[in-house]
Amino acid sequence: MNMSANVIVVEHPLVQVKLTQMRSKETATPDFRRLLKEISHLLAYEVTRDLVLTEREVETPVERAMCPVLRDLEPCFISILRAGNGILDGMMDLLPSARVGHVGLYRDHETLEAIEYYYKVPTDMADREVIVVDPMLATGHTAVAAIDRLKKDGAKNIKFLCLLAAPEGIAEFQKGHPDVPVYTASVDQKLNEHGYIVPGLGDAGDRIYGTK
Repeated sequence: MNMSANVIVVEHPLVQVKLTQMRSKETATPDFRRLLKEISHLLAYEVTRDLVLTEREVETPVERAMCPVLRDLEPCFISILRAGNGILDGMMDLLPSARVGHVGLYRDHETLEAIEYYYKVPTDMADREVIVVDPMLATGHTAVAAIDRLKKDGAKNIKFLCLLAAPEGIAEFQKGHPDVPVYTASVDQKLNEHGYIVPGLGDAGDRIYGTK
């Protein structure tokens, strides 16, 4: 992994190969969805790498032994709707007991600002590590608005996980939340005039769900 300015790029070969397949416009919706779930497993390993462990006694078929378990409550995953659910599905495979919340935001195509339409999160976020997921960190407005809201409700230990980030989105995000690390599979070149990441992979939500 390459770490710089609180941005962690997951450079594992399998992450990069799957991301390449997802970028291709020839990749059909079912394959895109499968690849997103697979890459989410790999990203989940990295974003949870620093979870703190303790030990408890376990009886194996051979003898009793002290074995590692999570010291704290399971993390809380927050999906930014709708595309965040594609990453959420893969992460829940690894941590099925994690708490889950959803923040519904859409980007105004004129102002590129985030507008909230849905919000439902666990009440004990302050006691858990909170991992916010969204495939794209483009303008950064949606991610900043979501984390503004979560902090207002008590979230403290927060990470942001995405597939792709644009330099402009990272700058906006770090201006709003310099304390929140960003985990991503790639920092791409730039945003185009429509606010899409270049070279990117198109609209993640449309490609996950087969919409336009």
